[in-house]
This record gives sequence, C-alpha cells and structure tokens, in this order.
Amino acid sequence: MAALQNSTLDAMKNKQAQLLGEWINGLQASGATRNLKDHDLQQQTTEFLQLVVSGIENDNGTNIASPGWEATRQFLEKLSHSRALLGQDSQQTASFIFALKGPLFNLLQSHYKDQPALLAEQLWEVSELLDAFGMHTIRTFQKSREAVIKRQQEELLELSTPVVKLWDGVLALPMIGTLDSQRTQVVMESLLQRIVDTGSEIAIIDITGVPTVDTLVAQHLLKTVTAIRLMGADCIISGVRPQIAQTIVHLGLDLQGVVTKANLADALKLALTRLGVSLVKTV
Repeated sequence: MAALQNSTLDAMKNKQAQLLGEWINGLQASGATRNLKDHDLQQQTTEFLQLVVSGIENDNGTNIASPGWEATRQFLEKLSHSRALLGQDSQQTASFIFALKGPLFNLLQSHYKDQPALLAEQLWEVSELLDAFGMHTIRTFQKSREAVIKRQQEELLELSTPVVKLWDGVLALPMIGTLDSQRTQVVMESLLQRIVDTGSEIAIIDITGVPTVDTLVAQHLLKTVTAIRLMGADCIISGVRPQIAQTIVHLGLDLQGVVTKANLADALKLALTRLGVSLVKTV
C-alpha cells in the first residue's frame, strides 16, 4: 500500500518557507483572504503546515479520522467557525486547503523529477490527504454557518416582537410581518415573561403591521390570548383594519370573547379605563 515517503516529508521541511510564501500568494490572488488580517493569515498557514508535517512524520496516513489527526481536525474546525463568523462562504474557506496543492505539487515535481513513478504515487497521496482535509473543512463550515444563521434568526425574531410598557399595568406587543408557529411561540414566551416581571394586568397585541390574517394566524392569536388569560391578565387586540375584519368574517373565524380595537390609541384608552385611570385634556 502506498504511503507518504520520508523524502516527501524532508522536502516539505526544507522548503517550508517557500511553500508558505507561494501558498499565501495563491490565497491572496484567489480572493480567499477577504476580511482576514495578514498576521492571522500568516499564523494560520504556518500552524496548519506544521500540523500536516507533524502528522506525516508520525505516520498517520491519509485517513484523517484517525486519532493522529485529531489536532489538525480541531484546527480546521476552529478555522471554519471563525471564517463563518467573518462572513466568508464555503468556497473561500475551502480554498485555504486547496490553495496549498499547487505549491506542494510543484515542490514534489521538482523533488522527484527523476522518479516519475514515485512522483505519481506521492502526488496521489498528498492529493488524497488535502482533499480529505478540504471536505472536513467544508462540512464543518456548513455546520458553523447554519448555527450562525439560526442564531441570527432567533435574534431577529426577538427584535421583531418587542414588548413595550405603555403604562403601569399595561403592556403592548406591536406585531410586524407574518405570524407563524415559531414566531407565536417567541411572542408568547416574551410576553408572558414580561407579564410576570411587571405584574401587568392588560396586554395589547397590535396587528397593524400584520399584512394578512388567515385561519392559521387567527388560531395563533387565540392561543396567545388564551395563554395571557391563564396568567391572570386581560388581552386586547388592536389594529383590526377593515380588510382584516372582512377576512375574519368571510373565514367564519370565532373571535368571540376577544376585545378588538381599530388602533393602538383606542386600545390604550380602553385599557386605562379598565384600570380606573381617567385622562383629562388640558387647554
């Protein structure tokens, strides 16, 4: 079975500076260094090359799942995560590995110029090793990127459902955009927690920014209203426009027992009345 030769290892050690220089130049030419500092790039390329040399020296073979390549896998996982946070794509991240092929192949061609059979064998082994590292990097990058996107989605959900204190005992939740199951869950959790934290008696859900109301949206609203009542608070839905009112009627949705108002101002006025607060307009 073919394996990476000690002669290949010696060539990599003796020409390490040359390899690093050509590798970095290739990365910069391909645009794979976007958002990266020169110092970080130099440190990462140097560390990876040392890990590869050490792995070959310890005869770990080309199976990167073996325990001998554990440190290299961890390095690539950390690298992929950092690149995902920097906004790089999978191609740019994988180029970190694949850009090493050209300089390393040129080195081996020069080193084994009089041994074509051994050259072909070593090129194949090195290609197998770098390809495996490249695929591992891509897989790790995708997982890291998905985690970043998921976190951003959760943050956007929280930002799109702010709970505002309008008055002592009165909370308001302005809804903007489509109301789906996931968002309803976030709405209920944040609103119910604020009711507990503030001891509010009335919660106003404003749907002025909700484009359409269908059966599913109405069911989500009713679930939220029910949860609020179970917490001992009342709920008012504001922002019911004529189009939404007609839609609710045509769908035959039952919103009996749910107090609705045309706008947030009317809902706040009703909430204050229920709290026994009267507003006097001064001239």
